Amino acid sequence: MDTDLLPGDGLILCAVSGGADSMYLLCRLEEMGLNIAAAHFHHGLRGAEADRDQAFVRDHCARRGIRFVTERGDTAAFAARERMGVEEAARTLRYRFLERAADELGAAVIATAHTADDNAETLLLHLARGAGLRGLGGIPPRRGRVVRPMLDVTRREVETYLRERGIEWVTDSTNGQDTYARNRVRRWAVPALESVDPAFVRAAGQTMALLREDEAYLTARAEEFLRAWGDGRSVDAKALAAESWPVASRAVRLLAGRELEAVHVRAILKAARDGGAADVPGMRAARTGGRLVFGAREAPALPERALLVPGRVLLPEAGLAVTAEKLTACPQVVHKSYNIFFFQYENICGSISVTGRRPGDGLRQPGRGCTTKLKQLFAQRGIPAWERQSVPVLRDGRGVLAVYGIGQDERAMAGPADRDIIKIEFRPLPDEGGAQT
Repeated sequence: MDTDLLPGDGLILCAVSGGADSMYLLCRLEEMGLNIAAAHFHHGLRGAEADRDQAFVRDHCARRGIRFVTERGDTAAFAARERMGVEEAARTLRYRFLERAADELGAAVIATAHTADDNAETLLLHLARGAGLRGLGGIPPRRGRVVRPMLDVTRREVETYLRERGIEWVTDSTNGQDTYARNRVRRWAVPALESVDPAFVRAAGQTMALLREDEAYLTARAEEFLRAWGDGRSVDAKALAAESWPVASRAVRLLAGRELEAVHVRAILKAARDGGAADVPGMRAARTGGRLVFGAREAPALPERALLVPGRVLLPEAGLAVTAEKLTACPQVVHKSYNIFFFQYENICGSISVTGRRPGDGLRQPGRGCTTKLKQLFAQRGIPAWERQSVPVLRDGRGVLAVYGIGQDERAMAGPADRDIIKIEFRPLPDEGGAQT
């Protein structure tokens, strides 16, 4: 057992199902004199058998004076609600419980009883499903505060230890059913491979350890690449397109901040190379101004809101508040960030409103001598296509007056000699509710 994963003095929360592996882990940790507590999650799936398992672990801990926490969940209902398989739902609920219990008890780590056999089965399952290096590296010994110190212990060694010491355990009857893929691999694939090499489980463990080292190296290379070419939200598109697949694919996943299938990574790299955008689960990556920008799939469109003078309107879609007031003189200040605008009152046609962009919108900026489409101005400013719907546009009855962050139309712009002025200012939205005041 890998004791380097275990703290010397902090509390270890041991996940205990009551099966042989988890009873081995609990008893070995107790044997070492470590500070331990046991946590058992009742998945609500196996009726009386699950009740038996919960009672078994509770009674064992009571006899040994081990702190014990437990919780019951409705895995079937959770799986249906979240549209996931029962196995995935059970794992999700179990780890959520373990994290909560660790927080409440102040545990330094959460120890689970995954064995060398579990790891070999995981390798075969991932291989069958076409995993890359990360998947073929098997179960990681550490992920966050979850540690798996038994990955070098075989199931045969577990049962030998328990029998020699007269330690009881319970057996999950579903382990013998071929309904689950892991059970089929355990029952048929592993014995077949052990007939080729009796030490298959340990050999698989050595292979996975080597693959994890390769994965760590390539991930480090991808992190170096992003430090040189990225900014946390985007990356130089040409540099990414020119990089090798092992590094580029990991850089994409790191930037995305989520698991992506190879088909999604290829779509993103194609966008980096050829331009355009790639929609992947929960986000969009688009090439804009020479960079590949990662962001929300589509920013919410701004509805039309009337802006009274004086008055104030909140724009939660853009994270802004806009205010309007009357002045008797035009300040001699140039606001190059284009968050403050001054208009001649007499040149405003009808009422003022704040909207998102509309087809055909353009801006005739001072001194340009022409009207430029907002689409072109957005592109020049490097605003990703999916964010453009939430850029505020000020307009009156004749058309666009100004665009936040872009510029002002010369039609109603106030000058130094004007004395009847409307000042409109955009500010970051404060933490409050409400609409127009």
